[in-house]
Amino acid sequence: MHFLLLWVPSLLCGLHAIRSGREQPWLWILVIGGPLGAAIYVLGVIVPELLGGRTARRVGQAARQALDPERELREARQALDDTPSMGNRMRVAKASAALGRWADAEMNWRAAAQGQFADDPTVLLGHANALIELERYEEALKPLEALNALGREGQTAYAALAFARAYEGLNRFDDAEPPYRFAADRVPGLEAGARYVAFMAKAGRRGDAQVGLEELDRRLMKIAPPLRPEARRWRDLAARALQGA
Repeated sequence: MHFLLLWVPSLLCGLHAIRSGREQPWLWILVIGGPLGAAIYVLGVIVPELLGGRTARRVGQAARQALDPERELREARQALDDTPSMGNRMRVAKASAALGRWADAEMNWRAAAQGQFADDPTVLLGHANALIELERYEEALKPLEALNALGREGQTAYAALAFARAYEGLNRFDDAEPPYRFAADRVPGLEAGARYVAFMAKAGRRGDAQVGLEELDRRLMKIAPPLRPEARRWRDLAARALQGA
């Protein structure tokens, strides 16, 4: 009886998939995955239907990413093979970055920075971030300075975060402080705030870092539960930096 009860969620999800026209590939996932497949279906389909809007899309994306993390990269590479456009090259770069394959991401961002895309804000920032992850901080300043030269279009909170990380990597702490503070107040999610807390801990500002960590904890509790694990990863990064300072 206990075994049968375990499959009830999968059966209910299967009925929902059939009635909503989602037989493929969900029925296969529900049969193979059992209770885990049902949980993924709930997060990827039912929760987004109930929530609606931006949060729902993020929940659905997170569920699909957990199920098949390399799907977007495969599809992006296939699209690039079929149509070798700069747009598809950028898609491959983004997918590589999402998987932490920074060398591949850097190569593709560099290849995309040609012709009319040489001063594209997305390309410049993507390339800079890949170089930062590869700890090539001095090189990262070149696309960031080009981005800054674009004016308001390139002077975003995300660009400020990249500048701050590059300056920190070069031990230019006085230069890193203002962009970190700017980004922490404006970039959605917890990454910018967590990196700022880690920076303050590294700079010996334990009191400020502790206050920042407490603010991260408050913000974490306001995030939708399905999205909380990703946010907690950044909060824990800040906590480890503070403990190790």
